[in-house]
Amino acid sequence: MSLNPDRTVEVTKPRITLRELSAYFGPAFVASVAYIDPGNFASNIVGGARYGYTLLWVLLWSNAMAMLVQYLSAKLGIATGRTLPQCCREHFSRPVVWVLWIGAEVSAIATDLAEFLGAALGFYLLVGPYFLAHGMNRTSVMLLAALATTVFVFLLLALNQSGFRHFEGIIIALVSAIGFCYAIEIFLVHPDWSRAARGVLVPHLNHETLYIAVAMLGATVMPHVIYLHSSLMQPRMTSFVQHGVSTNMAKAEASAKLQDFRHRYLKFERIDIIVAMNGAWLINSAMLIMAAAALSGVPEAAISKLEGAHQTLGPLLGSLAQVAFAVALLCSGLSSSTIGVLAGQVVIEGFLEVRFPIYLRRLITVIPAIIVIAMGLDELKVLLLSQAVLSFGIPFALVPLLILTGRKTVMREFRNNRFTAYAGWLVASLIIGLNCVLLWQMFSA
Repeated sequence: MSLNPDRTVEVTKPRITLRELSAYFGPAFVASVAYIDPGNFASNIVGGARYGYTLLWVLLWSNAMAMLVQYLSAKLGIATGRTLPQCCREHFSRPVVWVLWIGAEVSAIATDLAEFLGAALGFYLLVGPYFLAHGMNRTSVMLLAALATTVFVFLLLALNQSGFRHFEGIIIALVSAIGFCYAIEIFLVHPDWSRAARGVLVPHLNHETLYIAVAMLGATVMPHVIYLHSSLMQPRMTSFVQHGVSTNMAKAEASAKLQDFRHRYLKFERIDIIVAMNGAWLINSAMLIMAAAALSGVPEAAISKLEGAHQTLGPLLGSLAQVAFAVALLCSGLSSSTIGVLAGQVVIEGFLEVRFPIYLRRLITVIPAIIVIAMGLDELKVLLLSQAVLSFGIPFALVPLLILTGRKTVMREFRNNRFTAYAGWLVASLIIGLNCVLLWQMFSA
C-alpha cells in the first residue's frame, strides 16, 4: 500500500481516550520484561551488595537509553510494517546481514542462558528444600526445575499463539508480581533514602565497578529486545489493515487512513514505553537498593550465589523476604525466557527469511543452560558474564537501527529528526566506548 497518497484526504483525529489507550498498552510491557530478567537480578544484587548505592545512577541512565532505543525500534515497526531484522535484510548487503545475524544469535544465546537459568533457580529456591530433604542432590533438583521451566515456557508460548492480548495480559501480570515482591522487600529493609538519592544523582565509576556497570548496562539495554519490539507492533498493524481499511476505499483515502493510524499508534506507544520502561527502572532500582540495604557488609562468600543471597535474607529480614525474592526471580525467569524465545524467532526468520518452529528453538536454547546446571557451574558468575556479553551485542542491533530510522527512503515522514539522531548516536558511542574500556581493562590486567 502506497505511503504517498495521490491527493490529500482529510482524516478526523479523535481525542485520546483511556479505553483506547488501554487497548494499545502491552508491547512495551512485553519488551520491559527483558529489563527485569534474572541477569538484572544478578548484576543489581552484586552491585548493591559490593558497592552499596553508588551504581544507582547506572540504572537511571541505562533506562533513559533503553527508552530511546525502544522508541526507535517501535517507530521502525510502525512506519515500515516490518521488523528490524527484515529491514536489515532488505536494505543492507548480504555480508553485512550475515555479520548482524551472527551478532544477534550470540546475544540470543547469552539471553536464553541467563533467563532459563534464572527461572530454574527460582523453582529451586521455592521447592528445592523439599526435594533435598528427601535425598535428592542439588544438581538433580536443578535439572528437575529446568524441566518444569521448559513446560511452563511452552505453555506461555502456546498462549501467545492464541492471541497477543492474552499473552500481553499474562506478561503484565508477571511484571506486576515482580514489582509487588520488591515493594515488600523495600518495605522490610528500611533503606537509607538520602544515600540512595545521592547514588541516583551523582555518577561514580572506577576500575573496580566498571565490570558490574557494564553488566548492568547490558542487562538493561538488551539487544534481543531491540529486534523484538519492532515485531510487537505488527499484530495491531495487521488488525487495523484488516478491519480499518476497506477494499472499497480509494487508494488515497486508504493510504491517508493508514498514515493517520500510524501517527496515532506511535503516540500511544510513546506513552506505553514511558510507563513500562520507568516501571522496569523502579523495579531494577528496588533490587539494587534492597541489596545495598540488606546485603552490604555481608561476607562475600555468603552472597557469592543468588542462592546465598536468598538464604541470607531469611535471618536478616524473615521468611517473607525469602519467598518474595524467590517468587520474583521465578516470575522474571519465566516471562523473560518466553520473550527471549520470541526474540530469537524474530531474529532468525527476519535475517534469513526462513520459517523456524518456535518450540524447536526453545528446545535448542535449553541445551546451554542444561550443560551449566549439569556441570555445577556458578550460576551467578554465568549470569554476570552473559550480561557483559549482551553489552557487546548492543551495537549489532543499535547501529543498524539508527541507520535505518535515519533514512528517508525507509521511514519517510517518520525519519529521525536531528535531535533524536544525535541522541541515538551519542548512546551508541557511549556503549561502544564503555565496552572498549572494559576490554582494555581486561587485557591489560
